[in-house]
Amino acid sequence: MEQCMQQALNTPVSNDLDSLFVTYGDMVYRLALVRTRNTADAEDVVQEVFLRCLRNNPVFESAEHQKAWLLKVTVNCSKSLLGSAFRRHAVPEDAAGELSTDPEEPDSTVYDAVMRLPEKYRTAIHLYYYEDYAVKEIAALMRTTESTVKSWLHRARGLLKDELGGTFDE
Repeated sequence: MEQCMQQALNTPVSNDLDSLFVTYGDMVYRLALVRTRNTADAEDVVQEVFLRCLRNNPVFESAEHQKAWLLKVTVNCSKSLLGSAFRRHAVPEDAAGELSTDPEEPDSTVYDAVMRLPEKYRTAIHLYYYEDYAVKEIAALMRTTESTVKSWLHRARGLLKDELGGTFDE
């Protein structure tokens, strides 16, 4: 994961949609999947994120700015999708059976437990542990305070510890 992040940070800033997708497509998909818990919805969010990138043609100051912009748009798009009138009136699916674990993740038990957390906890855990964002950066991405993010992380860790029986380290 660190190698992918270093590669992304060392990649020259480009607005070429193909290179953006190759560099950040998996990251955007993983965050969308964590937030929506549904592969079809995650794919829709990825499509919308890169469509917005194409439409808006933002100017990025650095690779980190590019990554943060894509993560922020992913959070916003998934929030819009989950809050849509269609979703509020749709019959909920059991999404747990359709999730596939990240091939880089050695133990799907932890991943499955994370996926059962409430959305805000899942997102905070994903950004903190999988994308290596600091609490301050997560707070900015999620438009909340640092203390709120710290509380989410603390509560999520507690829920994971209870569910996993305290057998896994952070």
